[in-house]
Amino acid sequence: MPANLTFDTLKKAVAAGEIDTVIACITDMQGRLQGKRFQANHFIESAWEETHCCNYLLATDMDMNTVQGYRATSWAAGYGDYVMKPDLATLRRLPWLEGTALVMCDALDHHTHQLVPHAPRSMLKAQIARAEAMGFTPMMATELEFYLFEQSFPELFDSGYRQMTPMARHNVDYAIFGAARDERIMRAIRNGLYDAGIPIECSKGEADAGQEEVNAKYSDALDTADMHAIIKMGVKDIAQTNGASVTFMAKYDHRHAGSSSHIHQSLWQKGKPAFLDPKADHGMSETMRQFMAGQLAHAREITAFLAPAINSYKRFVVGMFAPTKAVWSLDNRTAGFRVCGEGTKAVRVECRIGGADINPYLACAALLAAGLDGIEKGMTLEPEARGDIYQAGKVREVPKTLGEAAALMKDSKMLNAAFGEEVIEHYHHAAMWEIEEQNRVVTDWELRRGFERA
Repeated sequence: MPANLTFDTLKKAVAAGEIDTVIACITDMQGRLQGKRFQANHFIESAWEETHCCNYLLATDMDMNTVQGYRATSWAAGYGDYVMKPDLATLRRLPWLEGTALVMCDALDHHTHQLVPHAPRSMLKAQIARAEAMGFTPMMATELEFYLFEQSFPELFDSGYRQMTPMARHNVDYAIFGAARDERIMRAIRNGLYDAGIPIECSKGEADAGQEEVNAKYSDALDTADMHAIIKMGVKDIAQTNGASVTFMAKYDHRHAGSSSHIHQSLWQKGKPAFLDPKADHGMSETMRQFMAGQLAHAREITAFLAPAINSYKRFVVGMFAPTKAVWSLDNRTAGFRVCGEGTKAVRVECRIGGADINPYLACAALLAAGLDGIEKGMTLEPEARGDIYQAGKVREVPKTLGEAAALMKDSKMLNAAFGEEVIEHYHHAAMWEIEEQNRVVTDWELRRGFERA
């Protein structure tokens, strides 16, 4: 779905006094929107062509620390600029922010004006171009889960994130009455995002107290990733406006269910679904089988892009709907990869490994790279796994830690060929920094466990 503003309509809205601010942003390594708020008149005069940002935005951690050891930038290199090139096809109003529009940007090298290879949007665009060269259009959709809390972000920050109160006091999964107390905020989220040109289909209560899910209609892969990033920002903005807060952590509390971001994927060819063959078993074409075979073959290597944080791996718990095995099955929520829409034109593969903390560009790019490798090599799809896959024996497992996943990513011939060795080195370094930080910090768990009893 196209965004809801053209450059011409933006000019008219600015002239009429309807829009006075334009947000121009890129996505950082963590999937967050980073950029500038422009006075709208200046944006339409010159900034619509390009603006600039510090290149440290693609070399910081979650706390925005300037992490050293990156080849792309450092103190020694002076932390120069990237060009932010607005993609005017993404220009849209943000109804929940008064007088505000937003545009997504590509990060370009300041000297060559070429796409920065390790920028998340660049990585996805490269794999889309690869698919298009093969005659395919990648179509995707993400489901996004989060927890909604009664306290505001500042209140929780100041309290050290203790005694958080979920909006719902009990599991309201699919419950219409149970989710009604959240509707003041969820209605604003659905309508606000829809009016921003994001085709929200529905929201629902999820599998634990205070957990919500919001779904947007499938689209081309780049649009899907753009929408996902804007949805996360919009949900936070709207919750904040209502004095509440949300978290997209994969696992905010070990006693509660994790939050996922399942990714639905298919390929189209000449306007028709390339995954559908009505005469084949389950309606799955040979193209779909090869695509899935590639994703399964490389599932462990790409997990670092699907579970990018230390916390991500605490979501993979038996019996809580997060997969522990990277196998495929038909309509089976215990598998890492689930085939949905069996025998219909909507037949597709759903990857259930990713959590709500994914960077959508990196996750979609990695899945696409693995699937295309399967097609290029004519891989054969392994047999379907059935039953309770949590209890399956010797089958392919989802990596158990970020360290394990990062090592697999670094050594992946497929990923190094698809993205380039420097790009993989960049993200491996980011993972190693997160692990070093965790190892350095004394946690609340350690303090409670050892203060008196050690």
